[in-house]
Amino acid sequence: MLQIFRTMMLMILFTGNVFASEEAFTQPVFDRLQQQGASILVSIHADWCPTCRAQDPIIKKLLEKSDFKTVHALRVDFDQQKDIVKEFKAIKQSTLIVFKGGKEIDRSLGETDEQAIEVLLKKAL
Repeated sequence: MLQIFRTMMLMILFTGNVFASEEAFTQPVFDRLQQQGASILVSIHADWCPTCRAQDPIIKKLLEKSDFKTVHALRVDFDQQKDIVKEFKAIKQSTLIVFKGGKEIDRSLGETDEQAIEVLLKKAL
C-alpha cells in the first residue's frame, strides 16, 4: 500500500495529476491508434495561445470522466510541429479534431465552451 502511495505521489510531482491527459503527438503513436480504430482527440496547441490555455482545463476535466476513458488525446505543438499541423490542414492553433475508426469525424476551431467540447468528444466514441 505504501508503494502505491509513493508511486501516486511521484506521478503528481512529475505530471501535475494522476489522471491521463494529453500526450505529445508522434506520428507512430497516431498511426498505431488509427490502425486500432481507437477514439482519438488531436489538439493543435500553442503555449502562448489564450484560447488553447482556456481549452486545457476543459479537456483535462472531460478526459477524467469515465465516459471518455477510451479517448486517446494527442497534442500537436503548433510552433514546433508545422509539418503535422499542415498535414491536418489546421489553419490555426486551438483546433480540436476527433477521429474514430481510422477516420476524422469532426473538428472545431477555437471552441472554449465545455458542453460543445464534450459533444465533439462524444462523436469519437
